[in-house]
Amino acid sequence: MADYYNDEDLARFGEIAKSNPDLFRKFMAWYEASFTPGLLTKREKVLVGVAVAHAVQCPYCIDAYTKACLEEGMSMEHIAEAVHAASAIRGGASLIHAIQAQNAADKISL
Repeated sequence: MADYYNDEDLARFGEIAKSNPDLFRKFMAWYEASFTPGLLTKREKVLVGVAVAHAVQCPYCIDAYTKACLEEGMSMEHIAEAVHAASAIRGGASLIHAIQAQNAADKISL
């Protein structure tokens, strides 16, 4: 499994289009539109991207959005703060599900 994620594979992303070019084209149009500046700047959007990349644990996205953040003039301190915020949300989202366990335990009432 050590070679499951290869740095070179990020550059091969476009190969996914071979199986369904129409859907890939539509995805790319949506993806590009999502990072077009609007109420949020490109800088803000790539910072969100690096945080989400860590939350979903995608090494390719972490590489790509870390690079994008650095290109937008951000430092590792910016990235670390965003990653901590995303991690805290992910941790809280896991923790709140303990209520589901409590609800199940309450129903069983052993």
